Amino acid sequence: MLPADVPLRHLGPSVLLLLQLLLPSASAFFPNIWSLLAAPGSITHQDLTEEAALNVTLHLFLEQPPPGRPPLRLEDFLGRTLLADDLFAAYFGPGSPSRRFRAALGEVSRANAAQDFLPTSKNDPDLHFDAERLGQGRTRLVEALRETVAAAKALDYTLARQRLGAALHALQDFYSHSNWVELGRQQPHPHLLWPRQELRSLAQAGDPTCSDCEELSCPGNLLGFTLLTSGYFGTRPSKPPGKCSHGGHFDQSSSQPPRGGINKDSTSPGFSPHHMLHLQAAKLALLASIQAFNLLRSRLGDRGFSRLLDITPASSLSFVLDTTGSMGEEINAAKIQARHIVEQRRGTPMEPTQYVLVPFHDPGFGPVFTTSDPDSFWQQLNEMHALGGGDEPEMCLSALELALLHTPPLSDIFVFTDASPKDAFLTNRVESLTQERRCRVTFLVTEDPSRAQGRARREVLSPLRFEPYEAVALASGGEVIFTEDQYIRDVAAIVGDSIADLGTPRVRVQAQTSLDFLFHFGIPMEDGPHPGLYPLTQPVAGLQTQLLVEVTGLGSRGGPGGPLPHFSHVVLRGVPQGAELGQVPLEPRGPPERGLLAASLPPTLLSTSGPFSLELVGQDGVGRGLHRAAPQPCAVVPVLLELSGPPGFLAPGTTAPLSLRIASFSGPQDLHLRTSAKPSFALTSNLSRVHLEQNESAWGRLWLEVPDTAASDSVVMVTVTAKNGEASTMPPTHAFLRLLVQAPAPQDQLPAPAYSTDPVLNTSRPAFHFFTSVTQGGAGGGLVGNPWWTTFGVMLLLLGLGPW
Repeated sequence: MLPADVPLRHLGPSVLLLLQLLLPSASAFFPNIWSLLAAPGSITHQDLTEEAALNVTLHLFLEQPPPGRPPLRLEDFLGRTLLADDLFAAYFGPGSPSRRFRAALGEVSRANAAQDFLPTSKNDPDLHFDAERLGQGRTRLVEALRETVAAAKALDYTLARQRLGAALHALQDFYSHSNWVELGRQQPHPHLLWPRQELRSLAQAGDPTCSDCEELSCPGNLLGFTLLTSGYFGTRPSKPPGKCSHGGHFDQSSSQPPRGGINKDSTSPGFSPHHMLHLQAAKLALLASIQAFNLLRSRLGDRGFSRLLDITPASSLSFVLDTTGSMGEEINAAKIQARHIVEQRRGTPMEPTQYVLVPFHDPGFGPVFTTSDPDSFWQQLNEMHALGGGDEPEMCLSALELALLHTPPLSDIFVFTDASPKDAFLTNRVESLTQERRCRVTFLVTEDPSRAQGRARREVLSPLRFEPYEAVALASGGEVIFTEDQYIRDVAAIVGDSIADLGTPRVRVQAQTSLDFLFHFGIPMEDGPHPGLYPLTQPVAGLQTQLLVEVTGLGSRGGPGGPLPHFSHVVLRGVPQGAELGQVPLEPRGPPERGLLAASLPPTLLSTSGPFSLELVGQDGVGRGLHRAAPQPCAVVPVLLELSGPPGFLAPGTTAPLSLRIASFSGPQDLHLRTSAKPSFALTSNLSRVHLEQNESAWGRLWLEVPDTAASDSVVMVTVTAKNGEASTMPPTHAFLRLLVQAPAPQDQLPAPAYSTDPVLNTSRPAFHFFTSVTQGGAGGGLVGNPWWTTFGVMLLLLGLGPW
């Protein structure tokens, strides 16, 4: 926990401009751990989300004993900090990495925080339970949960996590923005997650709700009544006479009588007039979040729920296969390695969670085949044979792009081919997509560019024709391996083995370790109703950017009670040359066992666009040097490109409006814009070219036409590319947006609550357990430094034994 007197970071002109453009007009619990700079001791959306997920994961582990290992015991977790690393070690075995699980929780948490920053959500009172829009807020909340289930069943877990983050944000906001806590309620609202249950006793338009309060703290400003209300924020919609404001320095409505407000977002009276009730609101928000996770578990089943949160140490297995006539040996090699992996890992914690297979030739590619059943994958792969074709080039990058859209993040993708790409124009987009998905791509090519002969060609091809593969491999942290047909089976062993002798003049060193790290970027938003970190996929040239690091596997390196490893700084290196670009110190955020670190990227790095790599440097518990390198490089992109869609699903036969924002912080930009959608739905835009000066933004609109024939529960990927002139050497910037097509289904309700409800006593008897723990929040642990969390430690409430 940071001390209360930590000064806020000085903001440069570019950040102030961004703040002005992104400043939300609806507040909530503060977004993430960065918010604690402004209000130390507060509970954030990140804390609530990740703490709830850890509780439900522990519950799942206790109910489902691991195969071949003794069952977990609750008493082993009592009186200690609950950490993701410890949970995985206890369930899957010592040293089992929690990296994928923590990355999935990070996706949910960042989607939660983004609700306070995105232009399509930050001003919408329905998404924050503001302005007495309680019925509308419940409708939007349930829609987001439905979309989470639909996306998960469509196997698009990235989209499912995004919609889950949005749902949890709204759910948690209810307890901070409404007067549910002030009404003396000790348990979550019994009807909020179930749309068939009516929300009762709501304040009506003519009911006065608040009295005037001219102080920062307003403990007695709610009028003595028993109706449910929430505060108004800003001017949209305007506050009617007698109604409560949200409150805080940045709420314009709070200066109009009745002054003050009722939000419980933080422990700071400057932000939250009801700051004294912050911990009570956080407690109910946590309980409600656990309810939501359990509800999703009941809808998806344990296997589907585990896939949603990536509760596994294993990754997926993705193959992209050239099926032209000359590829017989390569296809057989892929089959051998796939069979080896399936048989070796079946029934173990390292069994792949998803199998993806995409064939290609010329002129076609696909369809994509995805499954979680190893036998189905093997049958599909075994039916593939090399047929026809025989000349090059082929549609390799189109097939790879399709694989990337269906492969989970942090996965390996293996491409088998003997031809150069016919679709090299996709190179930059595929590079960007590999970095957005954090997937590593390895090409196994049985065509050496130095050889004169090869398969038939339509024309004389350049020896540089394989450069797109090199570019994609470099951007993703993978490699291109050239070999010959007679060696392909040996080389293909790289798919399943950690070290392979490639038989070529290359050296490939690969190691396995449980001590690893995740990272992402963000812009400090330290002025306004939502101090926090606005998440970015890549840093933007000229824009002050923070690097957030989350170290995983710390518990495996330090003995019980012994000193933990410590990373002191990060080395930045140019790619591909490896020249050092600078070093920046890492500052801890939260307790050491959480492994959360932050660094400010140097202005020299952000002054120009280009790729760079990250290397963490520190010492282990006994003073020996530690070095960990990120598996993929990063890139400073020339402009900030934001693409957002309507909060909800797309219905077949409709046109969906999308919002686009482009901002430059590093100098004049002449940008050409391209748009595309997969599947190939009609997509139009009112912006094809734009000129921007430094610190200038432009807005555009797109319209996506969803045909009547669009399959329900299918996913659409919209891509916008901004490129700086035809002659420019600056890399293009890409924005990706995933949207869900879902046919309206009024009768498709979430299941009724697993408890009885008494309309008079307002009591309920749920059918699940509740665990909580003590540490500062984040994907690796629970919450610390607050009275009710500290008192309970790890506790088990048998909520089914008594009324709420």
